Amino acid sequence: MGIAWALLAAAMLGAAAPTSAGDARAAVEAWIARLGGAAISDLVIEQTFTLYHPDGLHPQSTGEQRILMKLPRRQRVEQTLEGRREVRLTVGDRVWVRQHDGRIYEAPPLERDRTYLLVPFRRSATDLLSEWRALGVRDGVSHVVRVGGRPVTVIGAGPGDRESPAVWLDEEYGVVRVVTRERLPKGPALVDLSFSEHRRLLDGFFFPYRQEAFVDGKMVVLVIVRSLRANTSIADELFDPEALRQGR
Repeated sequence: MGIAWALLAAAMLGAAAPTSAGDARAAVEAWIARLGGAAISDLVIEQTFTLYHPDGLHPQSTGEQRILMKLPRRQRVEQTLEGRREVRLTVGDRVWVRQHDGRIYEAPPLERDRTYLLVPFRRSATDLLSEWRALGVRDGVSHVVRVGGRPVTVIGAGPGDRESPAVWLDEEYGVVRVVTRERLPKGPALVDLSFSEHRRLLDGFFFPYRQEAFVDGKMVVLVIVRSLRANTSIADELFDPEALRQGR
């Protein structure tokens, strides 16, 4: 998997061990159970992102994002890049975007955000596995590897399979990697999302402060979280498509 795989492989210790579909579900259930009494109704994330040159080696531009999440499936992303502000609103499976010039359009599935994969609250193991199957992940195939000395269950791919859609799950940290096949403007591609530098937010819940995205092995974006707050009672109006149309 090129650069992305090299980064992960360098941190691995020990050989992969095959597991059953039941073990994959057990890993998801163990993660949810570990969250214990942590109760999160909303999140406010402030972060910077760097877009990379098509060669995957050189930074091209940097922007800022403010992400408002209201569980289970509402999200607002306020983004500024090169002085242009854009607002992206997700409600369930629908996405609206207000561009810097005020124009609004409903985004196709390609443009939907995957941040919700990191926040399992108000969803069961069955819910999560169903969402992952929608991404092409085969929950009947899994194995265990060690990443940075920690056991990680790879759901959706067998040992040595670097290209099948898969979710890498650390029992304590949660999702640490997601591999999917996407149809991008230039054609089909292998998309690899890596999550690291996890910090505890609430009892049992960790969030990654570093996120990297690769397409066909080349870095396309690096995200660094600057601040993270939970349960701030975000106003419902901020997730209203009609309010977005009115410029709010």
